[in-house]
Amino acid sequence: MSVGDKAKNVVQQAVGKAEEVVGKKTDDAELAGQGKKDQTMGAERQQTEKAKDAADS
Repeated sequence: MSVGDKAKNVVQQAVGKAEEVVGKKTDDAELAGQGKKDQTMGAERQQTEKAKDAADS
């Protein structure tokens, strides 16, 4: 996994967490949902990259 891909995935998860927290604090269900979605997408990409790295080894 490239460092850039890993960084993007971590940033996406962090942004998603922030969106979720802000959404909950402002009673914005759509923003909170988008935040959870972003976190899930980032985590899934991390798993995909880890699987690619394991296959290359």
